[in-house]
Formats: sequence, structure tokens, C-alpha cells
Amino acid sequence: MIDRRQLLAGSAAGLALASATPARAATAPAIAPEAPKAAKVPKLITQLGRTRSDEYQWMKDDAWQKVLREPAALRADIREHLLRENAYHDALMADTKALQERIYQEMKGRIKEDDDSVPVPDGAYAYFTRYAKGAQHPVYARTPRKGGPAQVLLDVEALSRGKTFYEVGETAHSPDHRLFAYAEDDTGAGSYRLRVKDIATGRLVGQPIEKASDSFVFSPDSRYLFWTLQDGNQRPVKVMRRPARGGADEVVYEEKDPGMFLWVGTTSSRQFILIGVGNQETREYHVIAASEPTASPRVFAVRRKGELYTPVDFDGAWHVLTNADGAVDFKVVRAAHGATERAGWKEVVPHQPGRYIEGLAALKNHLIRLERANALPRIAIRDRAGQEHLIEQDEAAYALALSEGHEFDTTVMRYVYQSPTTPRQWIDYDVGTKKRTLRKTQQVPSGHDATRYVAERFFIKARDGAEVPVTTLRLKSTARNSGAPVMLYGYGSYGSGMEATFSTTRLSLVDRGWVWAIAHVRGGDEKGRGWFEDGRKKKKVNTFTDFIAVAEGLVARGDAQRGRIVSYGGSAGGLLVGAVANMAPDGLFAGHIAQVPFVDLINTMSDTSLPLTPPEWPEWGNPLESADDYDTMWAYSPYDQVADKPYPPIFAYGGLTDSRVTYWEPAKWIARMRDRAPKGGPYLLNINMDAGHGGASGRFNQLKELARDFAAALKIVGDKSAGAPLKP
Repeated sequence: MIDRRQLLAGSAAGLALASATPARAATAPAIAPEAPKAAKVPKLITQLGRTRSDEYQWMKDDAWQKVLREPAALRADIREHLLRENAYHDALMADTKALQERIYQEMKGRIKEDDDSVPVPDGAYAYFTRYAKGAQHPVYARTPRKGGPAQVLLDVEALSRGKTFYEVGETAHSPDHRLFAYAEDDTGAGSYRLRVKDIATGRLVGQPIEKASDSFVFSPDSRYLFWTLQDGNQRPVKVMRRPARGGADEVVYEEKDPGMFLWVGTTSSRQFILIGVGNQETREYHVIAASEPTASPRVFAVRRKGELYTPVDFDGAWHVLTNADGAVDFKVVRAAHGATERAGWKEVVPHQPGRYIEGLAALKNHLIRLERANALPRIAIRDRAGQEHLIEQDEAAYALALSEGHEFDTTVMRYVYQSPTTPRQWIDYDVGTKKRTLRKTQQVPSGHDATRYVAERFFIKARDGAEVPVTTLRLKSTARNSGAPVMLYGYGSYGSGMEATFSTTRLSLVDRGWVWAIAHVRGGDEKGRGWFEDGRKKKKVNTFTDFIAVAEGLVARGDAQRGRIVSYGGSAGGLLVGAVANMAPDGLFAGHIAQVPFVDLINTMSDTSLPLTPPEWPEWGNPLESADDYDTMWAYSPYDQVADKPYPPIFAYGGLTDSRVTYWEPAKWIARMRDRAPKGGPYLLNINMDAGHGGASGRFNQLKELARDFAAALKIVGDKSAGAPLKP
């Protein structure tokens, strides 16, 4: 369930993980004075000798695939229920409207509206994106490196006009700089339409490609376009090829295992086209030489369950990042171009426990590793002779990211540095001279004084003694032991760590005296691959108990107070929020905010028609075939473990066209909360009737959604600016 949680950590525009917006008032029924009471239609489901009753399964439209493409096709009784939920949400949040607008204006004021990205050089041109003042969407453009005016390649703002939802995912220019391809989504469901433009004329060429994912690439000779095609369940199953300017489509590769994701790319050397197949624990690549783009792909190394590898072309050979042979934190091996099976692999960078190699990239004469030690990232540079040096930083908590470039024969690599108090810095680094050139610092128009804030990184012991990293941000004037409210954010899935990034949005809470805390719980990779392995499948419960331990540890340290902590997470982080709501001691949390929450675990992981179900069995388990997996998942599934207890307020948000976490998951969860735990709450649900997993499109619309979330948090803790406090 790959999602946009990174936006919450802080994107280039300082946005946040999107949630859902209220339904349009024109279509909503009159505001109900009481919470909607969903009809109960018990449905018995027997599986592996276990029987469960699901009284709200009726909320799943049998024609849900059609609803993703045509939201108006939603069954009438389901639509009516969701609109009543939205109206109830609006009624309870009505007295925060002025507060939401203030927070929105604050967030907007921290964004440089007319902003360009740092140009990325490629041959005769440098490519960049530009936002105009007031624009929701960017313009893609380029400039000649010898000088001259910018040339617009794609104006997304113009394309979005008149559309309820519009988003461009990936884009790519052909290596000969004549064509520009882009993936567009006008429903939010994550099924894209690929289009190709002739840059010189501005005209579209060839027929649009429907039912594509946003993984596509031009062949290095610019003659062909490769892309991944989705099946009827929006799962990428084929790699296709057609002449770049249009023509017949041909199947290049078809993946028969529904438990595998599929993607396509090229090596930075532009010598090979790569087809990637894999999931969280197994990976396989297929290779096509760039000199023969119509040749059949050749398997790089046959997949082995539990083994991951990624090949990089460098120094006349393949360099492979892999966890083979028990290299939990990964190692790098070398293989000849013509002998890529494991028998020919020779170790180059040995496995070193505690040094987690996250990624591998290459320039012509240097191999670059992004790695993590002591829960903090660093960059390692290795030349052809095997000499290495490190790029390290000084702050207590920070984030590093390699910035993808187009050129291979260069000594300059780009990386992005940031910390909770330091805005993003785009830095060009000469790997030969070790000279750093600051290309851009993120501007905060309303002003940002880093000296006003304190960022800390420390560890809190989990229940089994594991040391859980925690990052906090607060004003220097927000004293410890002051009872300041805390927003505790977590994710902890798929080995996707939460970085200590800079975010202009979270300052709207921090500047109001809140502490923003990130619990780097197991299930992420903050402390290496083993940290991930200790938070998945049978060990998944560690993710939730770690989060609770962090909340209790913050109280013990004086950074938080019982009943003044709000949990926050989206997608798989919404699963975290839901499980913690069931497991946490009464009175520890003031409330919970769950964005597009994955809470109906057993039902979703038993439905093989859903796009992500088979590929995610390695993460959660397979409740269709394993009784042990079923029992493990059942024990923490938020929807299945709702109890009659005094839950604090819970806000859940979803999107009607979300194919990753379907709308009925939060809808069913909230309905069951109201039925089984009537002494708690209130429980609020909002479903965006016009968007999917990422919420509304457009950078400012996303700010409005986040402003609503923050207003909800203020309301949960009883802040006077948020109107009447929430009570059961």
C-alpha cells in the first residue's frame, strides 16, 4: 500500500499526507442531529475452520471496480449513508471553520507560490518544474544549457481546469529530447492514461494508452515506449512496448504470479532496459540490451523467495545490491554482463551488521550508496579503484536523499539535506574534488527562524527491551513537563522508514505550543532491514506495542501528558492508529486521527480481487491458506477487535475512488465503533466523493485538508480556538 505518507513528513512544497474533503453541500442531505446509524446485515464468513460475522459488508459495492472509474455508479443506499456521515462530520466540525481557514492561510503563507525546482541537466537541456503564483499544479519545462528562454513541455494547471480531480504522476522525456510522455489520472483511482507529446509541435502523437500504471520509460534510442499495463483489478501484469510515436502494442513480459508488483526502467548508463518483478521479500529482474530494444528480455537471476536484489550498471559490469546469503543489512556484489546468475557474483562491499545499505546508484566513475547507521542516513562514494569516502552531517536528526539525475558521464551528484528545523537544501557534490555547491534552499516566505525550535532524537525502550528511535520538534519556549499536547505520528510498514524531514505544515501545530513526535517503530527500516523484519507478519504486533511504549515513554520523560496525546497515521499508518486505539490503556490518548486507514485487515487480505492483496501477503500473511496467519492478523485487526470500552474521539477519512484502501474500510470501522463502543467517541467519518488514496489534487487543496486535520486535533484536546470540545 504505497501511499503519500511522505507528504506528511514534508514534501518539496511542504505539504502533508492528503486526506478527504467534505462532500459538496449541494448533494448532501440535511445535517442530522445524531450520528448516522448504519444498517446491520450480518454475513457469516467461514474460513480455515473459523467463522466471523460481518454486519457491514453491504457497504462494499459489488461493482466497486466500476465505481473507481465512474464514482456516480455507486449504489444509492451506500451513497446515502456516506453523505450522511459527511454531513454529521461537517456538523461536529462546523465551529472549526474559521480556525481551519487560519491554519490554511498560515500553511499557504509558508509556501513560495512562484517557485522553480532545481534544473536537472541532460545533454543540451536542463529540465525543471515551475509553479506559478496561485497555481495548484506545476508546469514542466526545460531551458537550453547554452542559454535561451524556457520551453513549456506540459502545463498541468491548464489540463486540470474544469476537472473535479486531475493529477499527473510520472513524466519522462525521450533521450533525444524530442518527445515528452506523462501519466494522467482524472479519478484518483491510480489507473493512468499515458500520453506522448511531440515537443517541437506540442501535439499529441499516437493513441492514448489506457489502464496503465505510472511506470514507463523510453528506450535509450528513443524509438520505443515501454510501460506496465493493468488488468481489470488495477494490478500491473504486463510490460508493453510500442513505437514511441504510435503504432502496434506488443507484449514484452507477462507476470503470472498475482503476488508480484511489476515495473520498468533503464540503467543510468542507458545501456540496459530493466523489468522489475517483486514484493516486500522477493525480487527478480529481466534485462534487455539498449542496442536491441525489441529483443526478448533475459532473466538476470531467477527469483528466490525471501531474497532481494537490485542491479546497477557500473565500471563495465553489474553491481548488485542484495540481501543474499544472510546479508540482512545488504551487501554489494559484482557480476559480469554476460554472467548474471548468483554463481558468478563476487563480493565488493561486504555485509556489515548495523550498516544498512538502502540504495545504490552509479555515475560513470563512481558508485554511490545511501546507507544508514545508528538510525541516521549517510552517503558513501566509491571510485573504480575501491577507495571510499562518506558524506555525513552534524545535526542530531536529519534526512538525506539522493536526487535522481539524467547524466551518467559526470562527476557531480545531487542530494537533498533537511532536518526538522532546517529547510530543504539541494546540494551538488563533486565526487572527485569533494566540493559542495548549494543550489537551492527551500524558501519560507512568511519567515522561518530555526533558532526558535528544538529538534531531538532519542530512544525509548519497547516492552521487549528494543530501543525505539523517536524524533521530536517543539518551540524552545514550550517547556517540558508543561502538559503541552503531542501529535504522535507513526507508520511502521513495508520497511518504509519515516525520515526526520522539514515540514512547513506541522509548524502550525508546533507554533501553537504542540510537540510533534515521530515514533520510528518496527516495521520501518530506520534501524536496518532487521527493524522491518521485526515488525511484519507474525511480529507485526511489535509495531503497535512500540507506538504505545513511545507514548508512555514520552509521558515518563515529561514530553507529554496522559490524555494529551493524539495519534496520527495514514494508510498502513491508519492500521497502526486503529490497532493502538484498541490496545492502548484507557486515558493515554486524547484521540486518534486515521487517514485512509487500512483497518479491515482479514477481509481485505482475503479478497484476491483487490489490487494489492496477493502482493502484500508477504507483509501481513495469507489468511486464506494459513490458520496461523489468520489468527495473528485477527488478534490485532482494528475492525475485528473493536470492544465495548470508552474510546476517545476518532476521526477517519477515506476516498471513494481509492483502490489501495477502499472507502468501505473506514466506513465499516466507524459504523462498528458506534455500535460496539457507544460510551466512547464521538466517531467521525468523512469520505471524499471525488478522490482516491491521495485525497484532493492540487497543492492548496491538500493544505485545506491538512488544516482540517489539525483543527480536529485541536478540538480533540479541547483547545478553545476549536470551539466546543468533543464528548461522547
